[in-house]
Amino acid sequence: MPYSRKVMEHFTQPRNVGEMKDADGVGKASNNVDGDLVVIHLKIKDEVVHDISFQTFGCAAAIASSSMFTEMVKGKSIEEAQRIDKQMVADALEGMPANKIECSILAPEAFRQAVEDYRQRKRIH
Repeated sequence: MPYSRKVMEHFTQPRNVGEMKDADGVGKASNNVDGDLVVIHLKIKDEVVHDISFQTFGCAAAIASSSMFTEMVKGKSIEEAQRIDKQMVADALEGMPANKIECSILAPEAFRQAVEDYRQRKRIH
């Protein structure tokens, strides 16, 4: 299965890319098989994802999935955002080749780590 039009759009024109200064939480996830790495940066306000950005070092599928994931969670409560899984991301991208579906799990995993980092920082202050 070739990449969908939506995957190519998010790969060539990713949204919400870059490091976020003064993030409320930062999380990372990696794929040991091919070495992809996703870093998610969050700004949280009243338990809602106010802003989100990502840095992905990996394949087209990992970059597109990270971009789509950030679009899907912005403005949602943390609880709602944590329910978004790899299949939901792949569906939003109009499908993903079977051998690349695991790339779409990296952003949700990194997001969960960023939320944990946010909660740890919140407890400290």
